[in-house]
Amino acid sequence: MLTQRIKIYGNAADEPALQVASAAILDGSVISVPTETFYALAADPFNLQAVEQIFLIKGRQDWKPLLLLVDSVDQVEEITQDIPHRFYEIAERFWPGPLTLILPAANTLPRKVTGGTGTVGVRIPDLPLTRLLMQAIDLPLIGTSANLSGHPPCSTAEQVLQQLGGKIELVLDQGNTNGAAPSTILDLTREPARLVREGVIPAEQLSLYLSP
Repeated sequence: MLTQRIKIYGNAADEPALQVASAAILDGSVISVPTETFYALAADPFNLQAVEQIFLIKGRQDWKPLLLLVDSVDQVEEITQDIPHRFYEIAERFWPGPLTLILPAANTLPRKVTGGTGTVGVRIPDLPLTRLLMQAIDLPLIGTSANLSGHPPCSTAEQVLQQLGGKIELVLDQGNTNGAAPSTILDLTREPARLVREGVIPAEQLSLYLSP
């Protein structure tokens, strides 16, 4: 497979690029899209063949859950259940942005996505292009990092191609994400919330939610 690379200039909506990317996702392909941290591998989380491809492409252990990118709180409500009230306060404060929130997963989400945990990590990325893509297909996207498991995450399309070229359909190249750290992960399925990974957002900013 020859991986197609489409360059995106500026933050303006690139309709032709979005059409190509939308068609690829809806056709069951795996593509790479930028986020405000690193480039991600994106696919339809409800297409089991596409989900399986993510694991094969990355060489990822198949029991590990996959986080999802969403374009709105409404979309979060469609793929989760029993959402704790504090979620809305946190989402209002930190989204769009590099904070992944773990919530109880809806029964409609494939077990392959949740890793059998019954939970799912979600975030709204602070990048208009990626949100526009989700709005175009009216679906959340798998948003795991676009790299081989055990290798560094990619902040440029060139790095994505070096690791995954020939394995994915398309890369939307919006230049260097300047990512220095991944998203912070906060588990809201327990009380108090648990900091799973400290990333771009420091723990101090979340201290209010980490104590009873």
